[in-house]
Amino acid sequence: MHVFSDYNNEMDFFSDILRYEYLANALLAAILAGITCGIIGTYIVSRRMVFLCGGITHASFGGLGIAFYLGVNPIMGAFAFSTLSALGIEWASDKGRIREDSAIGIIWSIGMAIGALFMSITPGYTSGDLASYMFGSIITVSNQDITLLGALTAICVIGAILYYRPIMYVAFDKSFAASQGINTRIIAYIMSIVVAITIVMAIRIMGIVLLLSLFTIPVVTANCFTKSYAAITFWASIIGAIGAVMGLIMSYNLEVPPGVSIIFTLTIALIVTKLLSLRSKK
Repeated sequence: MHVFSDYNNEMDFFSDILRYEYLANALLAAILAGITCGIIGTYIVSRRMVFLCGGITHASFGGLGIAFYLGVNPIMGAFAFSTLSALGIEWASDKGRIREDSAIGIIWSIGMAIGALFMSITPGYTSGDLASYMFGSIITVSNQDITLLGALTAICVIGAILYYRPIMYVAFDKSFAASQGINTRIIAYIMSIVVAITIVMAIRIMGIVLLLSLFTIPVVTANCFTKSYAAITFWASIIGAIGAVMGLIMSYNLEVPPGVSIIFTLTIALIVTKLLSLRSKK
């Protein structure tokens, strides 16, 4: 009986998609975000930029705080702060003016401090105003968000196909890439901007606190059964999309936050894949 109950719950979810626009938007957002984060996450993990991604994500909190204070779209504030933070960290590390990990830590803390300051002086501010951005609220995704996220996904897919080798070379070894005549500086700056944009577009889905998992867990899972950059990119996108959709269904049925259920779904997939890979090696 329990199996049939779970089956009916899933059927209720898919039937409700046809009745409720917000649920259809949430499903599309989960698929698009999973694909995009899989592509960008492969670059981030390969270049060992996970800490950088976390720094940019938390630095965007400063933009959210200023946007709330000014009464403008919080996403625009997060976009401005994320982009400037990404470019600033890349510039500082590229010029050797400051160590990359130090630059990340500074921008991370300054962004959070600015956000907290402006939140505290915003008239009528309540903690609920920020909750959807800290922990995600995929059901609030609008048609405009879907359009922008769809465009970003298309750009990432096309870019990953057309510029596969230069991006891979820069991700693994910038010195070798430079020896092959690749303009590593331009690629690094462009990828930093793309990472910042992806972070901003995915904040509404996973939130600042949980977003890092959508960039890393699918990539680590894919890396359990393949070492090819192209294959990891492909499978990380598939795993990310499926994990996000399954997490959304779990969230709908169990009435738990979507970001949390997506993380648990992806984590379970990682554990199962890791155990199977270890068993096959034995």
